[in-house]
Amino acid sequence: MSDRALSFGTVAEAYERFRPGYPEELFDMVAAYAARPVRTALEIGAGTGKATRLFARRGVAVTATEPDEAMLAELRGNVPAGVRVVRAAFEDLRPGRRYGLVYAAAALHWTDPRGRWSRMASLLEPDGVFASFGGPLRPADPAVEEAVRVARSPFLESDDVPSPDGTPAESDMQWPGTELRRSRLFTDVRQCTIERRPALSARDYVGHLSTVSAYLVLPAPERERVFERIMRVLPETVELAADITVHLARRRHEL
Repeated sequence: MSDRALSFGTVAEAYERFRPGYPEELFDMVAAYAARPVRTALEIGAGTGKATRLFARRGVAVTATEPDEAMLAELRGNVPAGVRVVRAAFEDLRPGRRYGLVYAAAALHWTDPRGRWSRMASLLEPDGVFASFGGPLRPADPAVEEAVRVARSPFLESDDVPSPDGTPAESDMQWPGTELRRSRLFTDVRQCTIERRPALSARDYVGHLSTVSAYLVLPAPERERVFERIMRVLPETVELAADITVHLARRRHEL
């Protein structure tokens, strides 16, 4: 894993506090796509359990995997009874039990691309569903977004996570849908969007940025300075564009 992938454990409590949860609409979208009851699910990179709670509340028997011990401590304290929590990276998972759903919430891009889709398929029942979802939180006002960009520019050119396969941002189909479409292991690949327009105080928005990997890998003095610079250019309340991009695919019945 990269340094950015391994950086989140240092801010597990802030991750739980400042990262938004997932709406009921997301579960409904996955369930409608599955077109049958979703009874069992494996979660990849569960973090502090933001998505775990959504699926578990809707009656899914979730096995939540997470490699970082600090994140696991938050996860165990936040998920309902009955959720199985396992310390494991995606690359540690081996074929055995299969699930009706395997999903990743803002975590798939941290997994090793080597053998990613064959491992994923091995964890799914025939016709089982794979789902990946997430998206950045950005100031909805272009002027505020530009002010933040200028404020961080001496330290970071961008705080984005680059597309793992280099797909341009303007393409109709984004990663991982691009790879799924090329894979012989999956079919019926779809990309959907759930619109979100939350608002955070300036301090809470900077708190959210403190959980973003691009900032976490900066030296501590630089991280403090960039947050001070960003804080100075923010309005008291920051309106956000926080759409969730959802990718769905089905494991082919016969491989």
